Amino acid sequence: MDLVVNEHNVFVIVIVTLLTSLILVPIIKKAAVHIGAMDEPNARKIHKVPMPRLGGLAIYLAFLLGYILYGEVNNQMLSILIGSFLLILIGLIDDIKSVPARYKLIVQIISAVIVVVYGNLSFTEISIFGHNIYFNEFWGSLLSIIFIVAITNAINLIDGLDGLAAGISSIYFLTIAIIAFILNRIGGLDVIISLIMLGATLGFLIHNFPPAKIFMGDTGSLFLGFMISVIALLGYKVTTFTSLIVPIIILAIPIFDTIFAILRRLLKGQNIGVADKEHFHHQLLKMRYSPMTSILIIYAIDIAFATVSIFYILGDTQVAIAIYIVLMILLLFVVLKTDILFDHSKKKIKINKISNKTKRKVKKK
Repeated sequence: MDLVVNEHNVFVIVIVTLLTSLILVPIIKKAAVHIGAMDEPNARKIHKVPMPRLGGLAIYLAFLLGYILYGEVNNQMLSILIGSFLLILIGLIDDIKSVPARYKLIVQIISAVIVVVYGNLSFTEISIFGHNIYFNEFWGSLLSIIFIVAITNAINLIDGLDGLAAGISSIYFLTIAIIAFILNRIGGLDVIISLIMLGATLGFLIHNFPPAKIFMGDTGSLFLGFMISVIALLGYKVTTFTSLIVPIIILAIPIFDTIFAILRRLLKGQNIGVADKEHFHHQLLKMRYSPMTSILIIYAIDIAFATVSIFYILGDTQVAIAIYIVLMILLLFVVLKTDILFDHSKKKIKINKISNKTKRKVKKK
C-alpha cells in the first residue's frame, strides 16, 4: 500500500508532529509553573503533589505546525481552526484560574456551531446495523452539535489518570488511519488530521505516561475531544465511516464511562456536573491495581474495541460480534462488581450492621 498522504509520507507526518510536541512539553511545563497553572491535590484527585497543567498547549501547537506543513486551506479546515482555538482559549483560562462549567459548555456549543454551520460538517444520514436514518438540514445540524459537545465532554471527563485521555485519543487516531488505509481513503482530510493528531498526542504522552511529569489540563482534554468528534464527522463526508457504530465502538470506554457517571449521579440524586471518584479508572484503583496497571488494562480494552471496529469495516462481522459480546460481558461484570453505577459499599454496611445485630442477639441468649 502506498503510504503517502498529499505527497507526504505518513510516517514523516507522525514523526514531525511527535518530535514537535515532545520538545514543546518541557518548555510549556516551565511556563505553567511560572504562571501558577498548577493542579493542586485534593480528596477527589489521585496525585499527591501539585502538578503543572497546560500540556494540551503542546499538543495544539504541534497540531498547528502539522497543519501548516501538511494541511490544506478550505472552509472545513478554517472552521476547525476557529472552533479549536476557542476551546484552547477557554481551556487555558480554566487551567490558570477555574472557569464555571456553564461557561465552558457555552464555548463548546459555539465551537460546535461554527464547525457545523460554517464548515458544513453535519450528519445527513446515519447507518446503524445496515439501517439508514435520514435527516433534514435542521435535525442533522442539531444532532451534529450534540455529538461534538458530547464527545468533547466524554474525553474531558475521562481525563483522571496519568496517560488515560492521551492514550485513548492516540488509539482512536491510529484506528482511524488504519481504517482509512483499508478503505483506500488515504488522502481524506480526516486521515491527515488523524495522523497529525496522532503524532502530537504521542509526543505529549511520553511526558504524561505514569508517573506523569505534566497534565494536559482542560486545554488538552477539550481540544482532543473536539478533534475526535470533528474527525468522525469528516469521516462521514469522505465515507471513511460507513456506520455510526464505528466511531462509537472505538470510543466505547469514554462513552460508557460518561453514561455511567450521569446515571450514577442521577441515582444518588446529585447534580450530573458534580465530580466524583467512581469512574472506571477509579474502580480499577479500588481493586488494588497500580496506576500503571490500571492504564494498561484500559488501553487493552480500548484496543479490543478498536479491533471490533476494524473487523466490522473488513466485513468480518462474526469475529466483530464475538469480540463485542465478550467485551459486553466484561462490562457487565464491572457494573455488577464495582461502584461505577451502584454504590455497593452502602449495601455492605447494611449487611454488616444486620450481621452485628444478629451476633449481639445470639450472645444475649
